[in-house]
Amino acid sequence: MRFSVIPKTLAAALSSTLLIASAHSQTLLNVSYDVSRELYKDINPAFASHMRQQHQQTVSVNQSHGGSSRQAMAVAAGLEADIVTMNQSPDIDMLVSNGLVDSNWREQFPHQATPYTTTSVFLVRKGNPKNIRDWDDLTRAGLTVIVPNPKTSGNGRYTYVAAWGYALEKTGSDAGAEQFVRALLGNVPVLDGGGRGATTTFTQRGVGDVLVTFENEAILIAQELGSAGFDIVYPSVSVDAAAPAAIVKKVTERRGTTALARQYLDFLFTTEGQQIIAKHNFRPRNEDVLAENANRFPPVATFTVEEKLGGWEAVNKRHFVEGALFDQIMVNR
Repeated sequence: MRFSVIPKTLAAALSSTLLIASAHSQTLLNVSYDVSRELYKDINPAFASHMRQQHQQTVSVNQSHGGSSRQAMAVAAGLEADIVTMNQSPDIDMLVSNGLVDSNWREQFPHQATPYTTTSVFLVRKGNPKNIRDWDDLTRAGLTVIVPNPKTSGNGRYTYVAAWGYALEKTGSDAGAEQFVRALLGNVPVLDGGGRGATTTFTQRGVGDVLVTFENEAILIAQELGSAGFDIVYPSVSVDAAAPAAIVKKVTERRGTTALARQYLDFLFTTEGQQIIAKHNFRPRNEDVLAENANRFPPVATFTVEEKLGGWEAVNKRHFVEGALFDQIMVNR
């Protein structure tokens, strides 16, 4: 009888230990856009270490990447993200309309829930043989321009908006801006689904004279593939591309991860999180961290979508819904 009791006691103790471990071990899924994958490969273990040291909690964070709009549609279709970290706010607003994210998501974290920003720049072949200096050059006959698809990629959508805003300022009219963007898109031979696909087309397949992409992606290419192959050109003006983040409340409430998801996004705004962000060539919100990395981020004149084009809702209705101006341009270019 005595020996039969001992295994039961041990089993009970082991079961209790496993329950405690389970209570203190959680997993998150961060669904993000494609050119942020290296950033979150560094953020996720740093956050796990932070939770282990500060809260004695074991956390693991998985990540999923693709074109921003395509990723948002996947979450709407059932991909169980605890967090979404996109590169444009309409992708998160779409999840609000689907009842997955709180309507006040912008107010839940600093800087309207955007832990960093970036801008659209040009990546050209070494020595800039086509002498590409500004947006006007992208409309020249015979030039080949590589951009992601604005219908599936926030990167591509920001390129479109940056070109439109530049042309609007230059020509003073929507008609002039439309003519300009039509000429630019006429030089685009292929529309990849996301920014990383466009990078592959330009750098590995050798297609195109210029790649329009986010600043962080252009710097990464130079670092990984060697600056001997490419130069970065900053146009006279570009778009401010703030990257928003939100908790997918419908998922986290069911999984019991709401508090942890909030801690994850809070971590992005800490000094440690901001330093990792700067390391990956995104422009951090923390002024001290930005100043420490001033040599990495040259001054650039930028405008926001709200300032120049009336906000994303107006832009999407006019340019990107089915049959809108972008579709019309692509059919008739």
